[in-house]
Amino acid sequence: MKKLRSVLTHLLNVLAGGSFLVMVALTCWQVFTRYILGNPSSWSEELVSYMFAWMSLFGASIVTSERGHMNIPILVERVSPAVRKVLLCIGEIIAFLFSAVILLYGGVQITSLAMGQMTSSLGVPIGIFYIVLPISGILNMVYTALNIVDIIKEKEAD
Repeated sequence: MKKLRSVLTHLLNVLAGGSFLVMVALTCWQVFTRYILGNPSSWSEELVSYMFAWMSLFGASIVTSERGHMNIPILVERVSPAVRKVLLCIGEIIAFLFSAVILLYGGVQITSLAMGQMTSSLGVPIGIFYIVLPISGILNMVYTALNIVDIIKEKEAD
C-alpha cells in the first residue's frame, strides 16, 4: 500500500509540476509574442487555462493523499480516540463519494459531451482537456480508500 501511494504521489508531483512549468513557459511565450513581436499568441493563452485546471486537479489529488482536505479539527480534537477514528473515516468516505459522483461520474459525462466540441485556437476536442476530471476522481478515490485503511490500522494499534 505504501509503495502504491508513493508511486502515485511521485507521478502526480511530476504531472502537477510539469503542468506548472508548461504554464510558465507558455506565459513567457505570450509576453514575448505580444510585446516583442507585436503579434499575440492566442493558442498559448488557451492552453495555459487548460494547464491551470490540470495542475489544480492534480494538486487536489496530492492534498487528498496527505489527508489535507477540508475538516473541522476543533471538533475532531475534542473527542476520544475511538470517536476520532470514526470521524476521520466519515470524512474520507465523504471525500470518496464526492470524487465518485462529481469528478468521476460527472467528469465522464462532461468529457464525453465535450468530445464533439473543438477548442477555438488549438482545434482539438475540448474533451481531451476535460479528461483530467475522471482521472482526478479515480486518484482521489484510491487515496481515500488508502487513507481509510491507514486510519483503521491506526485504530487496531490503539
